[in-house]
Amino acid sequence: MQYQAHAKVNIFLKIVGTRGHYHELLSRFMLVPSLFDTLSFVPKKSAQPFELVGDFNCPLEHNTLYRTFMVLKEHGYDQKVEQVMKDFALHVKKNIPTGSGLGGGSSDSATFLKMLNETASLGLDREAMMRLGSEVGADVAFFASGYESANVSGIGEIVETFDENALDIEVFTPAVACNTALVYKTYREYFLQSMDQALASKMVVLKSPELLSRFSKEQLNDLFPASLKAYPELSNYAKKGWFFSGSGSSFFRLKEVL
Repeated sequence: MQYQAHAKVNIFLKIVGTRGHYHELLSRFMLVPSLFDTLSFVPKKSAQPFELVGDFNCPLEHNTLYRTFMVLKEHGYDQKVEQVMKDFALHVKKNIPTGSGLGGGSSDSATFLKMLNETASLGLDREAMMRLGSEVGADVAFFASGYESANVSGIGEIVETFDENALDIEVFTPAVACNTALVYKTYREYFLQSMDQALASKMVVLKSPELLSRFSKEQLNDLFPASLKAYPELSNYAKKGWFFSGSGSSFFRLKEVL
């Protein structure tokens, strides 16, 4: 059986505070129905406790999918998840670009969490998967929620469903991979003083089509100026009518009706 791990875009992303080295945000996350990675269990070919099959550019111990496996073990599900991974490897077909601001790694992790919940009969409900997901990574809780659209706050761990369906979104990802940590570091160094909590509070109640029609990419995403400063070549792709997702590098717009 194959599972789809959908991308997301940030309709808006406003920084509203700091928490130590972290940045607190208000953001509208929305799934992209047409863009997803595909995950499945396949017969195992090695004796490793955890086997991952796919095109990944980081060591296994730094992969969020492995972290998902370890978090479940840490919470007492070790025997059940180890039994599944003793017989199967996790196969991931990547379609969501890395360094794109589309949440591919977080979506994969949430989907893997759901796969283990079903296959190992863990009995986790939505809230439990969201709590566990927040221990894996900042955006995993949103993907674990199953919501098509949600207001996300804190450092990504507070997820509140927003009553709207996912829009028909077109995504463009240039050949620029943005490092999230660098973008946030640049924001804190050069743009923190521009934080506008009042505007963020207004945006959080508006429907996504209204947000996209009323505000520019610069107004909607506080990380866009920081991304441009860190990666000046992004300015070549910042076209009118396109909006910026997360820390980049992807742009998106409502799909045009032909």
